[in-house]
Amino acid sequence: MVNFGKKLMADQLEEWREYYINYKMMKKKVKQYVQQTQTGGKNRDQVLKEFSRMLDDQIEKVVLFLLQQQGHLARRIEKLGVQRAMLMQQSDVSQICQLRQAYREVGYDLVKLLRFLDMNATGIRKILKKFDKRFGYKFTDYYVSTRANHPYSQLQQIFKQVGVVAVVGALSRNLAYLQDHQGYLANIYDYPSLILKDPVIEQINHSVQKLTHSTSFLQFLGQHALIVPEDMQSGSDLDDDKDYHFLSLLLNLVNTFLYMVNTYIIVPTADDYSVSLGAAATVCGVIIGSMAVAQIFSSVYFSAWSNKSYFRPLVFSSIMLFLGNLLYALAYDLNSLTALIVGRLLCGLGSARAVNRRYISDCVPLKSRMQASAGFVSASALGMACGPGLAGLLQTKFKIYGLTFNQNTLPGWVMCVAWLAYLFWLWISFKEPGHIASENSVNTQSSDSGRPVSGNLEDGVREPLLIDAKAGPDDDVEDNDDNDDDPEESHRPATSLAAAYRLLTPSVKVQLLIYFMLKFAMEILLSESSVVTTFYFKWTTSTVAIFLAVLGLTVLPVNVIVGSYVTNLFQDRQILVASEIMVLIGIVMSFRFTPHYSVPQYVTSALITFVFAEVLEGVNLSLLSRVMSSRLSRGTYNGGLLSTEAGTLARVAADMTITAAGNLGQSRLLNATLLPSLVICLASIVATFCTYNSLY
Repeated sequence: MVNFGKKLMADQLEEWREYYINYKMMKKKVKQYVQQTQTGGKNRDQVLKEFSRMLDDQIEKVVLFLLQQQGHLARRIEKLGVQRAMLMQQSDVSQICQLRQAYREVGYDLVKLLRFLDMNATGIRKILKKFDKRFGYKFTDYYVSTRANHPYSQLQQIFKQVGVVAVVGALSRNLAYLQDHQGYLANIYDYPSLILKDPVIEQINHSVQKLTHSTSFLQFLGQHALIVPEDMQSGSDLDDDKDYHFLSLLLNLVNTFLYMVNTYIIVPTADDYSVSLGAAATVCGVIIGSMAVAQIFSSVYFSAWSNKSYFRPLVFSSIMLFLGNLLYALAYDLNSLTALIVGRLLCGLGSARAVNRRYISDCVPLKSRMQASAGFVSASALGMACGPGLAGLLQTKFKIYGLTFNQNTLPGWVMCVAWLAYLFWLWISFKEPGHIASENSVNTQSSDSGRPVSGNLEDGVREPLLIDAKAGPDDDVEDNDDNDDDPEESHRPATSLAAAYRLLTPSVKVQLLIYFMLKFAMEILLSESSVVTTFYFKWTTSTVAIFLAVLGLTVLPVNVIVGSYVTNLFQDRQILVASEIMVLIGIVMSFRFTPHYSVPQYVTSALITFVFAEVLEGVNLSLLSRVMSSRLSRGTYNGGLLSTEAGTLARVAADMTITAAGNLGQSRLLNATLLPSLVICLASIVATFCTYNSLY
């Protein structure tokens, strides 16, 4: 992986070199400050003031040059506007084409300016992060809080780009006007390509989105999957389509869909199933949660297994899910609650979501990765909705050869058939990616010849075959972003959960706490829905299934609104806080304050809690991917695994809470389970405000 210091030097435009931030100098200053504070030469207050002043100077240099270039571009657009006004009175298509080309030249220069700004903005974020790492994560809070909201803020010019965006708007409007005018003079049926968006505008929009972290609908969906962004990938990224196999990607998405269906198909009937086996209705928490318990362990070994293969983990997953559902269905005739729970545990051991994420991250070309990530989230959302909906259709009862088929067992039988069909399709259609096959071949040859295998499978990436061990320290090595003393260590993935935990900054810990909170609240809502609605409203299984299906179907429309509009109007951290507060309001509204608990109160509070928890999840994972260490973007113990473990632990805790609260009686179940959700939500809001400035 090329570190940022090298990348900044390599990507600088020669004619603008003096206007970039001096990242290398600031890194050396940070190192000097560490030594000076250790020897007592300077105290931390002196260091903060001195480094702040130096960073102010660097930002001012960038901003003044930026304003100068914006002025040049604005004057060029103004001159072209005069020419456009004159040409609009004529019918010379060739001159209009020349004018459009002149606007494009301005556009290409604007793209250069946006890339200049992006490099400097990235450098500022990195140097703030480095200073935080050295001095206890205090400098970012201090610097951002004193600069970002100041009326004369220069930081806003870099991170909000108000002037640049105005230039983008002017250029886009004029190009669109010329295109429409040319389309009027030359009929669109004769020139169908005229209706297409100008390619330079596509480049500009891509640069602006990358710079501001603004998100389209697909990008917002992709954030839910926590697929590592392009700039955090290693050199093993696919730059072409030669290893890309669409059918294999589709099989991963189908695996995701079926697993989510499998998770939620039993929710409407789990309480009735437990009662039929002689247990209390609230034991449904154990039945539902046992799958999540097993997933805590399966996520780790599937993540490690995906370093070596994708096909074999998916086969193993399908077999475990087939056996688990078979045992779940047979538990009724066996009259065994143990068989029921063991069946769900086997299903959890077949959770291959880590493999599905990893396949998208490693095996899908960059140009298709965001669509694939969005597909992953869409498949999950669709499965969440289809599971309860399918359960609502299975309201029948019959026997075949002594085996009972009813609303309790049919979910197991249906999923058995589904996983068996999927296993057959997987076996005949899946293609192992080329880089996995070649690595396995190299490993086999190395083992046969008795030579050590180059690289470490734990890394999850392909290491270069030759490393110059004799290379001495030089300026490039000093540019390493994460560790000045050990360049290789700074990019090495975490090799254990303990090592991964040590890489967690306070900001990352808070984001994981938020993820835990939202998953806990959602699991409480979904898992106890059947018990609560039956007790208070006498809802049937079909009614509960429809209610849960409607909740699941809100995911994609909400993401369309948030991803397409809201994220372009507000910062991610603002949406994060607002969503947390709305989840809190939903939880408070869910409490039973009077003897009469109404359907409108329950449905309204459930919708608020669920919808804003979904909004919160997308923004939370977006911020998590931004603030976590690059060392958590690769290997077995990566950021995706940590978020999965946090969410899974939340589900387990929620389901165990439901079962434990059942001992208080069904009349107290609702408030008893909502109280922990309320406490955790309040804690996450307080923690968010404590790290708010570090999320800039």
